[in-house]
Amino acid sequence: MKKMELHWQILIGMILGILFGFAMTQISWGRGFVADWIQPFGTIFVKLLKLIAIPLILASLIKGISDLKDISKFKNIGLRTILIYICTTIIAISIGLILVNILQPGDGISQDTIDKLTATYANDSEVTSKIAEASKQKEAGPLSFLEDMVPDNAIMAMSDNKLMLQVIFFTIFMGISMLLIGEKKAKPLKAFFDALNYVVLKMVDLIMLSAPFAVFALLASVVVSSSDPDLLLALLKYAGVVVLGLFLMIVFYAIVISTIAKKNPFWFLKEISPAQLLAFSTSSSAATLPVTMERVEEHIGVDKEVSSFVLPVGATINMDGTSLYQGVAAVFIAQALDFHLGIGAQLTIVLTALLASIGSAAVPGAGMVMLVIVLESVGFPADKLAIGLALIFAVDRPLDMCRTIVNVTGDATVATVVAKSVGKLGEPHVENWDDHLDEVK
Repeated sequence: MKKMELHWQILIGMILGILFGFAMTQISWGRGFVADWIQPFGTIFVKLLKLIAIPLILASLIKGISDLKDISKFKNIGLRTILIYICTTIIAISIGLILVNILQPGDGISQDTIDKLTATYANDSEVTSKIAEASKQKEAGPLSFLEDMVPDNAIMAMSDNKLMLQVIFFTIFMGISMLLIGEKKAKPLKAFFDALNYVVLKMVDLIMLSAPFAVFALLASVVVSSSDPDLLLALLKYAGVVVLGLFLMIVFYAIVISTIAKKNPFWFLKEISPAQLLAFSTSSSAATLPVTMERVEEHIGVDKEVSSFVLPVGATINMDGTSLYQGVAAVFIAQALDFHLGIGAQLTIVLTALLASIGSAAVPGAGMVMLVIVLESVGFPADKLAIGLALIFAVDRPLDMCRTIVNVTGDATVATVVAKSVGKLGEPHVENWDDHLDEVK
């Protein structure tokens, strides 16, 4: 019997997880049962993905760079990647601003809803911590993100997934140095990283065997911990505008894949769908990175020289979905609290959201922190920041799940486009977890 494809298995796990979560909310002991006996399996899965993210970047990027015969190729790939990421981010923010100005979801929010949301969330510890984190970010110098990119201790950088840009910097530095000492001297080290790369990719295959069960656990725990349904309903129009914008970004990526990469967009979306579904379940581009790399390399056919640089960089600085959400959320809050935003202010939002998406890679809960920075850039009253965040906090988690799908899809799209532009887009070569099982039996 033909084995069911992975994306269908994950989708079934997600649907069952949502249904199970709703069922548990109807039982008095249900929430506690999910928290104690179901959620840990989802947490373990996310930890396993994060566990291999740094080794994968290290091995894959060094292998990709050391395979280059001409060092100028790396500069070519790097410049194209950064420029395309900047362009897609500007397009994402623009789509969000156009939609929120046309549909004006903030005008439908009643004063009662504003008061209820403020009372529920304005003093929430997570909201206040995001405002404090944003203040710290704003006080930093204009080149602080470049300063933060360079580690003073490579081992310490590798011990923290939030310092991924530092790991990328060290790895590129090491890979280029390996090229410069010559193939003969670098051969033993290259052989080590080549082998490590194959081992980590095999670990991805093994971890993905549990993906359908893990997303069941993750979605069930999200449902039982969700906010007041009445508040979610009140914010439905705002959430709908964000989701519509995110959908239009997926359409944009499909057009790019069709016209520039000359690939069937439906085939492309099908092949990366396991990474998209995991992005939705985990709300983390970094946690999804190992799966994104495996899908893009083995199932799309992007050469490791390209994917090993484009995808880790994308997971840290490319936040198309999050940037689109910034634009919608900032204008929505302004509309709801009767704060006028002119054309100049909205152009400032585009620029600030772009810079924040590049500079806030190492910040936990980057979306909300970026939003505070964006609101402050247009002169939003400081005393109303907590109220503004409280307005959108109730639906932030489900929207975070949706925008992470767009972040991951954007990374995969840019990797495919860059690979096509430098002649590194080949045929897919899929490896299964049990390909070499007979050798060790």
